[in-house]
Amino acid sequence: MLNEHKVFTTSQIVELCYPTMRAANHRLLDLFKWRVVDRFQPFISSGSAPKHYVLDIAGAVALAYEDGLDPKQLGYRHEENIGIAHSLRLAHTVGVNGFFSTLVALSRQPDARGRLTAWWSERRCGQLYGDVVRPDAYGRWHEDGHEIEFFLEFDFGTEDLGRLASKLRGYEKLATSTGITTPVLVWLPGNRRETGARRALADALSQLDRPALVPVATSAADLAGITDTNSPAVRCWLPVASSTRRHGRVRLAELAQVWPQLDTLAGLASPSPQQSPARELTAPNPIPPTPSNNHFRTGGEP
Repeated sequence: MLNEHKVFTTSQIVELCYPTMRAANHRLLDLFKWRVVDRFQPFISSGSAPKHYVLDIAGAVALAYEDGLDPKQLGYRHEENIGIAHSLRLAHTVGVNGFFSTLVALSRQPDARGRLTAWWSERRCGQLYGDVVRPDAYGRWHEDGHEIEFFLEFDFGTEDLGRLASKLRGYEKLATSTGITTPVLVWLPGNRRETGARRALADALSQLDRPALVPVATSAADLAGITDTNSPAVRCWLPVASSTRRHGRVRLAELAQVWPQLDTLAGLASPSPQQSPARELTAPNPIPPTPSNNHFRTGGEP
């Protein structure tokens, strides 16, 4: 997952694959000592930031040999991985990963209604569709017999709304060329920002030749008055319509019923070696396998 998605905070790693923070910290300390992972803490003006983890040299070598590759074929460079600590896009990348790690945590609950069945990184999406559009991620969510797949546009509040809305033309071009209609979900930092974004998105949709090819819905991280959780799976998504048709907020899985014209991306091929100078590992399953009794245990916990 670190190879695919670049960086995770400790809490996100707990959401992805550990039962408790204590178990994660014990294991991550060992992995750090063995140079399987590296870590850093970004500077913040008050308090202390959580530890952020990236893949280290031993981890990259293990991944390569696990897939029968020469480590050089992965194109791994440690200075690039740890360099994300100083990247202007660090907060954006962590935000995108937090969106999906929340869905993974929901999927791992014993009484889970839904399951995240696919999660592709911005890099993988760029290798597949970068000449047309560059989504922040691609995901697929299954719940109560319904499945919705989507491209995510994660708005951090710094991008011009007109520029954000202009991306819809690229998604229309992608849908036209592939014959596949895939929703675009726009996650915004606040309700006020969402209101402005919806106006810009609706205007952009009205100018498309085939707006039905680009289903769009928005949500905001501060919808406390509508839902008591920050989860993207709950009733927080509001479809954007270019016509007079209106919808209320719906659950993530219910968007499949709002847009009956949807198809699937499941048959799309992974990037070929010609699209990237390095070999690309298969996108990892976002849900970890169930631990067996012979898995390593540290400090009395799995």
